[in-house]
Amino acid sequence: MGNASCVFLGCVDQASVGIVEKWGRFEKLAQPGLNFFNPCAGQYLAGLLSTRIQSLEVKIETKTKDNVFVQIVSSIQYRVIKQSADDAFYELQNPGEQIQAYVFDVVRAQVPKMTLDQLFEQKDEVAKIVLEELEKVMGEYGYSIEHILMVDIIPDPSVRRAMNEINAAQRLQLASVYKGEADKILQVKKAEAEAEAKYLGGVGVARQRQAITDGLRENILNFSHTVEGASAKEVMDLIMITQYFDTIKDLGSSSNNTTVFIPHGPGHIRDIGDQIRNGLMEAKAGSSASD
Repeated sequence: MGNASCVFLGCVDQASVGIVEKWGRFEKLAQPGLNFFNPCAGQYLAGLLSTRIQSLEVKIETKTKDNVFVQIVSSIQYRVIKQSADDAFYELQNPGEQIQAYVFDVVRAQVPKMTLDQLFEQKDEVAKIVLEELEKVMGEYGYSIEHILMVDIIPDPSVRRAMNEINAAQRLQLASVYKGEADKILQVKKAEAEAEAKYLGGVGVARQRQAITDGLRENILNFSHTVEGASAKEVMDLIMITQYFDTIKDLGSSSNNTTVFIPHGPGHIRDIGDQIRNGLMEAKAGSSASD
């Protein structure tokens, strides 16, 4: 807002509007460009008003419903209404202070109704309410409120630290849940792998025993046909003795074994052969009965 006058001519800048008075009384608005005045009739240019958008930053400290002190930083963008420039020129000495006072009043009436979380979520609603109230009031004084932005909401430092700690604890809890699920999956997969390995190991042992049985049967038949007069029992005893001595040899040559006591003698060899032979015969008898 400023004053400019000349004797016959008045210059009004672009994006401005001039206030023309006659004998100290408002007469008309001077539009941008060159304007002629009649100083002899008491007409002159009393002042200029900018119609550009102006920005006012307002910082409000208040308390939320859950007793948290916060500082709200808002930006109010306003401008002079060209058609009502005379009201803006004569009614308000300092429009910035007036706007700031109304913002303080509305914000401190609305924020205590909200919790801190609600304030963060609904800050646009607060800005909308402030805009509506300011438009009603400032419109009477020739000012238009273009935008209101809630630029920042700053809680007390101790509250911010507490919020960060809560957030960190929640994330750690979530991470623990995911880790537990991952460990559970690993344990299940490990158990399934062990079960599959045992099954395949059992199949391998069964096939190995079947191969041993088939081999013994074939050896006995070949030996009986090759050596005349040799009975199946004698061949079986010979094979058992050979297997017995091979086993003794393996036990003695293995570096992983500790001391092992095994009864040894001709009688024991005969007993082992009888036990194996009886087992094979019982297995054969059981197979025939099932057929």
